Formats: sequence, structure tokens, C-alpha cells
Amino acid sequence: MNHPVVLAWLAHLYTSMGLVCALLAMRALAQDRPLDVFLWLAAAFVIDATDGVLARRVRVDLHTPHFSGRKLDDIIDYLNYTFVPVCFIWHQDLLSEALLPILGFTLIASAYGFCSDAAKTEDGYFTGFPSYWNVVAFYLYFLDLPELVAGAVIAVLALMTFWPVRYLYPTANHEARTVSIGGGVLWGLLCLVLVQQPAPPLTWIYLSLLYPAWYMGFSFWLHFTRPRGIVQ
Repeated sequence: MNHPVVLAWLAHLYTSMGLVCALLAMRALAQDRPLDVFLWLAAAFVIDATDGVLARRVRVDLHTPHFSGRKLDDIIDYLNYTFVPVCFIWHQDLLSEALLPILGFTLIASAYGFCSDAAKTEDGYFTGFPSYWNVVAFYLYFLDLPELVAGAVIAVLALMTFWPVRYLYPTANHEARTVSIGGGVLWGLLCLVLVQQPAPPLTWIYLSLLYPAWYMGFSFWLHFTRPRGIVQ
């Protein structure tokens, strides 16, 4: 096996570490360590945010042509962005038994979203709500919303998976890239600080919501003001 092929397989192995993060997150959940769940999901996010650069650098498409890194990535993303967070919501009793069918619908809606050919567009967007259920679980846990409100939030976002609004894909789109990536890094660091505390101040929780609110609002603005197919 030549050197470039070895590097390509090492890149796939790096992507696969997201599976280990999912396993360790589920172990933390089973051991009633909810804050550690978020730490492992954060580690999975870092891998997901960096493996594409590595894969392109070592040309995995050229050196491992019969292996789909994108399919591997989608499987891992479904686990870390949907399945583990939904299990977290269930395990932490953030919804009552009567509302648990909403979580089943969420799993199905997200799976349909991942299987859509239009899930990621050529001009740097996600289509439909991009299954950020890890973020949803984070805020539902720390805000401790009434279960009917929490159920409504989950149901609406799951339905939005099928609404073909385009959401910003920060690493693939140049629109406000400094804010989208830089702000995302700052938001992530703030969230890491918050999960180090069993009961962080609500003020800081609400402050951390500024970036997700900007992301959603800016994505909607881009969707309705930018024509399709224009790469920014």
C-alpha cells in the first residue's frame, strides 16, 4: 500500500473517531453524566468540522475511490447530531411519556433529511432544518422548559426538515464567513464553559442563544434574498 493511500485511510479513520464519541456519549448518558454527554458531542463536532479539510488535502476521492467517505460521515453525523441527542432528551425526561412519539417522528424526519439528495447544495447551504438536535438538546436541558413548550419546539423543528429553506453551511459558504465561523467558535467555547457547571447562570445561557438566533435569522434572510445556484 503506497503512502498516499495510507494517508487517505488515516483520514477515514479520523472521521470514524466520531463513532467512538457517540459510543462514549451514550455510556455517559447511561451513567447519568449528562454534562459529559455534551462534551463527547462537542468532540464529535470538532472532528466533523475538521475531517473534510483533511480528506480533501489527502485526496481520499482519488486514493480510496471505492470507499464513500461521505456515506461514513452521514452515518456518524446522524448518530451524533440526531440519535444521541434524541436519546438524551428521552433519558432526561425532558418530555412526558405522552409526548415521546414526537421523538420518534424526529428520528424519522432527520433520517429523511440525511437521505435527501438536496441535503447539501452546491452553493454552500443545507436544505431544510439541518438536524442540529445536539444544540436543541443542550438548550432544552439547561432552560428546563415546560414539556409542552419543549415538545412544540421539537415538533416544529422536525417539520422544518421538510421545508426546503436553505441554511448557511459556514465552511462551504463565504457569506459573512468571519461571523459565521468566528462567532461559531466563540459560541462553542462559551457552551463548553457552561457545561462545566451543573447550574450555569441563566443570563449566560440566554447570551449563548444569540449566535443560534443570528444563524437562523441570517439563513432565512439569505434564503429569501439570494437566488439559488449562486456560489458566494
